[in-house]
Amino acid sequence: MSALREVVRDLGLPDSVFVDVGESDDAYVLVIDLPGATPETVDAWVEEHKLRIEARREKESPTEFRYLQENRSLFIDVVLPLPPDVDADADVDEATVQRGVFELRLPKSASEGRRIPITEG
Repeated sequence: MSALREVVRDLGLPDSVFVDVGESDDAYVLVIDLPGATPETVDAWVEEHKLRIEARREKESPTEFRYLQENRSLFIDVVLPLPPDVDADADVDEATVQRGVFELRLPKSASEGRRIPITEG
């Protein structure tokens, strides 16, 4: 299981929040269903090697009705500790919200370490 998937699983998000995690050699992609959310109602940022996502959905209810039960939260505030292989300093400019689906690409660090030359001493 990928490191990011484990972090998402351990968050204990409400059952109404669906999260998918994809991984390639150079990045992770995080897809979160946020029904009713728009680019204007979602904020995401990386700080201290953590990803924070705040989202709210706006809805209007007819004045002659009142809600008896709310099945989905109107506000999500999630902090994800990022795995060590995520390049938290990279410019993350590939986030979208389309039809209530938030998608964010998180690049992995390009560094695979530095080889130490060994010479005969």
